[in-house]
Amino acid sequence: MTVLRRKTRTCKIGDLCVGSEFPIRIQTMTMGKTENVKKCIAEIKTVENEADLIRVAIPNFEAAKAIAEIKRGIKIPLAADIHFDPRLAIAALDYGADKIRINPGNFFDKSYLDKVINLARKKNAAIRIGVNAGSLEKDIWAKHGAPNSDALVESALRWEKYFLDRDFSNFIVSLKSSRVPTMIDAYEKFAAQSDSPLHLGVTEAGPTFAGTIKSSIGIGALLAQGIGDTIRVSVLDKITKEVEICKEILKSLGMYGKEPDIVACPTCGRIEVNLDKMLKKVEKALKGFKKPIRVSVMGCVVNAVGEAKESDFAIASGKKAGAIYYKGELYKANVPEKDLVNELLKLIKEKA
Repeated sequence: MTVLRRKTRTCKIGDLCVGSEFPIRIQTMTMGKTENVKKCIAEIKTVENEADLIRVAIPNFEAAKAIAEIKRGIKIPLAADIHFDPRLAIAALDYGADKIRINPGNFFDKSYLDKVINLARKKNAAIRIGVNAGSLEKDIWAKHGAPNSDALVESALRWEKYFLDRDFSNFIVSLKSSRVPTMIDAYEKFAAQSDSPLHLGVTEAGPTFAGTIKSSIGIGALLAQGIGDTIRVSVLDKITKEVEICKEILKSLGMYGKEPDIVACPTCGRIEVNLDKMLKKVEKALKGFKKPIRVSVMGCVVNAVGEAKESDFAIASGKKAGAIYYKGELYKANVPEKDLVNELLKLIKEKA
């Protein structure tokens, strides 16, 4: 299945373009103190080759000042995360942030907003307009009684109009909620009324296991409808894990073309090979392999051949042996279990 993307404008973040004409962009956010420049750069380096955009927290002016030095040490665009104080947004832009994330509804002094917009225009920087429960305007909260999907959409449309009325369109919109149904409903309703590029995420998703499930359902449900242009998975884990989850969500929808998609059966009482050992060896060998191939490592005859015919490279196991498939066709039969992975990897090296 090929997902038809919703048509959106292009937002330019440094040299990075975000919108429906470009691949879904992966981003994450550093965990350490931004003003600790050396550690911040080291953390960014752990995802620099996989993430398209990195975000840092700017809770004070010392953190804003660090942006210039951090940018000199990294290769990907940098976004500054601002809350409450619009003066920090101005400082972040002055120190070279490629993008700022703001929730206009929680600015303590909204008279600064036009100054922020004008400076972003002058600096050719992008803005993410964020809307969530913590930033809903008082009148919208009073009208809806809760941060439900209609409230989030009304707020997002209000701020979108505010920016467009000031002839600024280099922005992305997010309508995040920690409640997955609310998040999905809000993005669907907003997407039906706007061509702004969208940042998808389930905010405060939680610990890794639960957060992965929430994010996969929320982000995946929207991407499957063609909604979304950049994604961030928010879990209480290292940023490498966030990026890994993002990649797997995109792979599951055929939207990631930078590395292999590895498929394996869950194992059961029919299996007669050490599938776990085989799979780990394949994963280790293909780590860092930058080709969008589909590789299947199947453990028994029930689904093995069918899955093998759907993959670029595959092992279809049987009783202490198996077959190697290439592009859906049998390549080598009756390969002993001990040789299966080596034969598969040899074929991948030759053909891919």
